[in-house]
Amino acid sequence: MSGVVGIKSDEDVSQKLYYSLSTIQHRGQDSAGVIFSDGNSLNRIKGMGLVNDVLSDYQTVDNNSKIGIGHVRSSSEGCNMDYNIEPLVSFSKNNEFSIAHDGNLVNYNLLKDKNERKGVAFHTHTDSELILLLITRYYENDIVSAIRKTMDIIKGAYSCILCMPDKIVAFRDYYGFRPLMIGSNDDTAIVASENPAIEILDIDNYRDIEAGEIVVIDNNGIKSYPSKKNIEQKHCIFESIYTARPDANIGNVNSYMFRRACGEVLYRQSPIDADLICPVPDSGTPSAIGFAQEAGIPFAAGLVKNRYMGRTFIKPSQKERDLAVKLKLNPQKSVIDGKRIVLVDDSIVRGTTSAKLIKRMRKAGAKEVHFRVSSPAFKYPCHYGIDTPDKDKLIASKLSIEEIRKQIGADSLEFISLKNMMQLVDKPSSYCQACFTGNYPIDEEDL
Repeated sequence: MSGVVGIKSDEDVSQKLYYSLSTIQHRGQDSAGVIFSDGNSLNRIKGMGLVNDVLSDYQTVDNNSKIGIGHVRSSSEGCNMDYNIEPLVSFSKNNEFSIAHDGNLVNYNLLKDKNERKGVAFHTHTDSELILLLITRYYENDIVSAIRKTMDIIKGAYSCILCMPDKIVAFRDYYGFRPLMIGSNDDTAIVASENPAIEILDIDNYRDIEAGEIVVIDNNGIKSYPSKKNIEQKHCIFESIYTARPDANIGNVNSYMFRRACGEVLYRQSPIDADLICPVPDSGTPSAIGFAQEAGIPFAAGLVKNRYMGRTFIKPSQKERDLAVKLKLNPQKSVIDGKRIVLVDDSIVRGTTSAKLIKRMRKAGAKEVHFRVSSPAFKYPCHYGIDTPDKDKLIASKLSIEEIRKQIGADSLEFISLKNMMQLVDKPSSYCQACFTGNYPIDEEDL
């Protein structure tokens, strides 16, 4: 997963970019980077770690840059390398280009091999480099044409922000898998993965960049180039389940209200008698609130979260995830001792985290531990930018619900049904549900 931000302003953008990028830190915790433009050339600052670690010395410095883009990244396992940090930079045809990308190309290996046979040498493991290579190859003083030609070749999920010394160009894939938004006021235009990064700048005028749309922001203002293709959008439903901040509004869906409604529906689907409803914080909290209110059972903080720990789902290795969970969540014995507990979480992916939590809840004195999941069972890997593991590591791909229950050690286990969850959005067919169904919008066999 990644988060992207691009800002053009009448004022220096250093502090604005720092604040906006920090606001979407949850989308990537391994590395951060920014590009500043003074109108003539691009300057990059990047490093491993959080935005505050990488950029704290620069956020108050007036570098007279009116344009900037930024990126936060969570690496897939084995790819947490310095040379993969974005934004990437390219020098071609007497121009400087930089790109920040959220998503994943399904035909990356095919296109990479094709270009390597022509003698092209790649310097990163990222598909962002391939996108940048194709744009610069097709660029002939018309950046929109170059991007459109590139978009017609690459397949998969990509929400991108391209920076040149005098402009920002944002573009989103034809399915609209990953979110991308644009906002503006009298002196600032911003593109970002989620609206909180826009609202932090006191900009309330924003909208989604549509699937297939290209938007150019330069001294002439903001100009849109919509797609002429008639492709049904396939927004990632996992954004609303987990990835996005609770206060994100993606499409016409508010993440918090969606998650809370999932909890309400989950109780109606699988009612249970218990003493306390406890969330697995933070991503399970809205659903647990909805579950508790619908059930009329008290809501309690049975797990205390270390606020200085980041997201464990996006840690690059299982060893790091296991340690992070132990550091992040601690059962509160005074709350759960002798109680029948319902733990509510947003998902079960590998099952290892859930098993460890239940074991620790029992050790802290829980009389019963029932597990409720506010998403359907993950049975298939994501190919469009969420770093879920291979199918053989997804616990629901090989075990029944009863077998999963036994393996994680719960007294009972229920997942919200896909049908019930998708009834909470206006147009279910406009969402990618491949991680639950295996029905991928892009057939990789046809690439």
